[in-house]
Amino acid sequence: MDERRKFSRILFAASASVHQGDKQWQTTILDLSLNGALVDEPAGFSHTDAPITLSFTLPGSDIELQMETELVHQRNQQLGLKCKFIDVDSISHLKRIVELNLGDASILNRELALFIEKHNSAD
Repeated sequence: MDERRKFSRILFAASASVHQGDKQWQTTILDLSLNGALVDEPAGFSHTDAPITLSFTLPGSDIELQMETELVHQRNQQLGLKCKFIDVDSISHLKRIVELNLGDASILNRELALFIEKHNSAD
């Protein structure tokens, strides 16, 4: 099964920044999942093999989420970012965003178990 189909993607329009090494770009998040995000490709973006940190503030709050990601695809002026590491506070907020948008706790629990399994077995 295609990995992106294992995690529900929710539409989530928010301003964000991506950092790679000493470079930083502004972007917009198009959708989110527990396993990553789809963002607009920032103007002047140039990819290296270094991890990409995605940062954004929840609209209407001062809560900032960050995740370390890797680029899994770059097409149609969009970047597909796969989560490699996320701190406990950020995953708690992300889990709540997904939960509110899915409206089905059983789907969220399945995806959270899959997320934990994938990240515990990561190299």
